Amino acid sequence: MEFVCNLPTKIYFGDQLVLLGKELEKYGKKALFVYGGGSIKASGLYDRVTGLARGAGIELFELSGIEPNPRIESVRLGAKMCKEHGIDVVLAVGGGSVLDAAKYMAAGAKVGFDPWLFLSEHAPIEEALPVVTVLTLAATGSEMDGGGVITNLQTHEKLGRMEDILRPKASFLDPALTFSVSAFQTAAGSADILSHIMETYFTTEPDLYMLDGIMETLMKTVIKYAPVAMKKPDDYEARANLMWASSWAINGFITGAKPQAWSVHPMEHELSAFYDITHGLGLAILTPRWLEYCRNEKTLPRISRFGENVFGLAPSGDLEKDADAAIKALSDFLFGDLGLTSTLGGLGIGREHFAQMAQKAVKGGVVEGFIPLAAADVEKIFEMCL
Repeated sequence: MEFVCNLPTKIYFGDQLVLLGKELEKYGKKALFVYGGGSIKASGLYDRVTGLARGAGIELFELSGIEPNPRIESVRLGAKMCKEHGIDVVLAVGGGSVLDAAKYMAAGAKVGFDPWLFLSEHAPIEEALPVVTVLTLAATGSEMDGGGVITNLQTHEKLGRMEDILRPKASFLDPALTFSVSAFQTAAGSADILSHIMETYFTTEPDLYMLDGIMETLMKTVIKYAPVAMKKPDDYEARANLMWASSWAINGFITGAKPQAWSVHPMEHELSAFYDITHGLGLAILTPRWLEYCRNEKTLPRISRFGENVFGLAPSGDLEKDADAAIKALSDFLFGDLGLTSTLGGLGIGREHFAQMAQKAVKGGVVEGFIPLAAADVEKIFEMCL
């Protein structure tokens, strides 16, 4: 079981933003400051960040308005600004969308071609400007991984990629900065964290006992603390647990030697590309139906174990019943405890693009996940979500 574990991002966890200037000045004197809407101004975070950066002698060039499903147009603009102003470091303040866009701006600054080619043609990413992040939403894990997902609405594509060179050099994770996150975004972000773990956890391949146990504990952490954070947004313990679980769900540690492809994320990316829905919500709608579709003699033991070790369900001795109970417990959590919309129909989405979306999700082949999924299988899962 050979694998490589490389987690080079320096994490400042808790109330340590005062060290931001010192971290930025390691990389130069000019920073591209990337953020989303006006929430960081309303909260006072904008003033704190700009004050700390300028206090360290950093010249800031701002790019705001990064979209919830970040657009390639924003990436192109950021890469252009980096080149025009001789940017030394990209400072991303926000949630996963801002961080993802910043990573591809940092890579785009080093090449002479359209950064969309990084995703559409898998053009090599050999260099990138350093990225420093200040996280305001626990969800995607982008603060500690080399991944990023970018949307091209013109081509109805939402594509992602993982490269170690895109990992942030340093990330500031202060749970207090997530106190203002709405109940809906907390729920959707928690569904995203769960999905990152489940895409890795649900495998028929043997893995390290230790990693299985860690994944189960991470999922139990989300199940315990997401409802708390929704009801009491300023509960520091709940926000801290969700924030740290988010980072470890996708930084590469739990992957171990498992070679399988993810299944639910490619399906959801098509939903977001066509309908621009919240990523975590799409994952929540898809995941229980995907598990139901994957039920077979080979997968039943794993689904049953999930119910027992994550939701505390007592095994009955009948794997089929236990698997059904596990899937129901997951659905009850996502659509009951978290209050997320349970169907695509509830979002006004019909079946008109399902065949096209399914073909794009499998890229004309088969997704080798928990079970192999061809386009016809993906289309059936979409139908189950109506």
